[in-house]
Amino acid sequence: MKFITKIILALTIFSQVQAQTLKGNKEDINQIIENTKAFSRYVMASDYKMIASSYTEDAKIFPNNTIILEGEDIIKYWTLPKGISTSFHKITQTEITVVEDTAYDYGYYEGKTKQKDGQISSWQGKYVIVWKKVKGNWKMHLDIWNNI
Repeated sequence: MKFITKIILALTIFSQVQAQTLKGNKEDINQIIENTKAFSRYVMASDYKMIASSYTEDAKIFPNNTIILEGEDIIKYWTLPKGISTSFHKITQTEITVVEDTAYDYGYYEGKTKQKDGQISSWQGKYVIVWKKVKGNWKMHLDIWNNI
């Protein structure tokens, strides 16, 4: 019985461990992870000022099925119509690599949008983000994603 219990415990732990590759300065990686979590919080709170501050001044975003957006168009993209909200947003990083003041990460995202009528739609996809260190803080510089 102890053997089966150990196997079940090992499988439970294994299923919760996500394969993740981290390369570079640990403090920088930790800040990128925290900034990513904060970005999801800003999206769920519809905090457009903080969403904007997550990007470099000359950032570009590459949303699915549209042109490259920059400047004020980034915030226009993230601004939801009245009565619609993002009830869930999560980014799961597969790899983070830091090289001096530039970094990239890629992985998967998922979320849920609550419509005016209360209906919830779920979405998910893959992404790549290029980060730049600006005055000691990591900000998104290039942000590309596609639905899956």
